[in-house]
Amino acid sequence: MNRWVMKSEPDVFGIDDLAAAPQGTDRWDGVRNYQVRNMIRDHMRPGDAAFFYHSNTRPPGVVGVMEVVSGPYPDPTAFDPDDLHYDPKSTPEAPRWYCVDVRFRERLPRQVTLQELRECPDLEGFPLIRRGNRLSIVPVTEAQWAVIRRLAEG
Repeated sequence: MNRWVMKSEPDVFGIDDLAAAPQGTDRWDGVRNYQVRNMIRDHMRPGDAAFFYHSNTRPPGVVGVMEVVSGPYPDPTAFDPDDLHYDPKSTPEAPRWYCVDVRFRERLPRQVTLQELRECPDLEGFPLIRRGNRLSIVPVTEAQWAVIRRLAEG
């Protein structure tokens, strides 16, 4: 099982949106970064766990846990000319972009802010807090997962 942090802006799609979806399950789509696409396509599998991270908000941080419940598949938003994430170079025969389905598991007892993550010595080298990191999905080690869970417990 892999572990991830998956970022989304709460005013676009937040933890409450996922929790309110039918069976708490929705598609994680709209990724338009090749490095992140490759993580989804090549490494994400059903059963993987992911922290839900609210980005582009004050304060940003980890707010919940979800589970990957599908294998990767072509992102249908890339084929829809009316969708914000439309890509005319992506076709069903030759898809460029992939997505997975995720299921809500829990809200954390409290948000773990980006500032707390940066100040935690046990998270040194964690890709999420690396300066200049703009990836919407990053891998999490088992040790990093345990540290973030501990921080969320207060």
